[in-house]
Amino acid sequence: MVRVRTTVWAAALGLVVGLSGSAAYAEGAAPAPLPTYRAADGAKAIEGTLSTADAPEIEAGSVYRDRMGPGERVYRLVLDKDESNVYVSAVVRPPAGAKVSGGDGIEVEIMTTAGSSCEDSAGRANFGYDAYPISAAGVRWGKEDGECAPAGVYYAKVTRTSAKDYDQSPWPLEIKVQREPGRGAGVPTTAPSTWPSGPPVLPGTEAVARTGGTGFNDARALDAGVWRDEMRPGQTRFYRVPLDWGQQLGLSAELSAAKMTRTYGSASGGLTVSLYSPYRGPISDKDISYDGKQAAVTLGKTPPVAYENRFASDRSVQPVSLAGWYYVVVTMGAKVADFTEDAAPVPLTLRLTVTGTPAKAPAYKGSPAADGFGVGEADRAAAKEGLTAPEAAEAAERHSTMRVVAGAGFGTGTALLLVLGGWMLLGRRGRGATAA
Repeated sequence: MVRVRTTVWAAALGLVVGLSGSAAYAEGAAPAPLPTYRAADGAKAIEGTLSTADAPEIEAGSVYRDRMGPGERVYRLVLDKDESNVYVSAVVRPPAGAKVSGGDGIEVEIMTTAGSSCEDSAGRANFGYDAYPISAAGVRWGKEDGECAPAGVYYAKVTRTSAKDYDQSPWPLEIKVQREPGRGAGVPTTAPSTWPSGPPVLPGTEAVARTGGTGFNDARALDAGVWRDEMRPGQTRFYRVPLDWGQQLGLSAELSAAKMTRTYGSASGGLTVSLYSPYRGPISDKDISYDGKQAAVTLGKTPPVAYENRFASDRSVQPVSLAGWYYVVVTMGAKVADFTEDAAPVPLTLRLTVTGTPAKAPAYKGSPAADGFGVGEADRAAAKEGLTAPEAAEAAERHSTMRVVAGAGFGTGTALLLVLGGWMLLGRRGRGATAA
């Protein structure tokens, strides 16, 4: 009981402190720095090279951290001939306020030792009006690409492009390698001709508060519904949504009115929304100007998640070919600070709809779950509770610990009962013998 009361009082005190802080914050205090991208826990430090001769090895199931300026970096992959697909993603993180052009961006390409590109391996992402974290992914197709199917050494080449007179400084880089097992018999290999399309029908229920993360590693889990957050100019929020086989995602993001410092203002790209695949490859994005009063972006409904989407010619359909976590990234343009009060966060509303009954997964030669593909009960629970990946891992660890403790407690209790029962039985036998 004491612990419960302490927790309640602590929560109440935290609420008072939070309200006091918000009041001071809104009264003109200098805005705190925006939160920075949370790197992956346990990411291995690595240094990509300009030459393939000394390229460091990267392995499936691992995450790496590096830094790079404009130009190329090369990493070595040693792959098996098992018909698996290997995805290499690279997230580049420019500092706040970095000067970028619309042509600046990042590209990932898989190459053979002969220097030729694997078929359809390259993936690219470009900046919009602002510098914020972006990701691109390259892929080695283990069955479709005959030249890159054999076992052996390959190279992942990461290229950062930057126009002259724009930011040339080295930026943090996060590389993740994921493996999708080869497909089994009966999996479709022809692109779908049609699917349920059209604008999404978005919910209008009461919004529930969920604070977005700083990057892919701490993205806040969301399910279908209406969610409320807040943003400041130059800030990017990350969210994740589990999509199972056969399901479609529709979403919109709305910025409400800000506290204006000028009579009129407008920022191109004041609101940008991007959608990424489970292997961090871009699917679609859209931006709109924001005048400090109201702005909204709606992304077209994705096709149903299907293995055969990867064979489509449409670049926005190809990545929707794996069940797993899909990432929603929302950015508020930095130039909004020119005509609004930077210290006063602006309400953000996200509306999500997930349609379609989960379908049976395709036949794989192994489990895709090992590298983060697929949707399980734990993922659905995380989305329902709004957990980030680190929070979900901590919750699972606590649950496991409680089970061990409960099991140990049950075992100890049972042992004590047996001992006490034995003593009682011996006592009875002793008293009977004395009476005789």
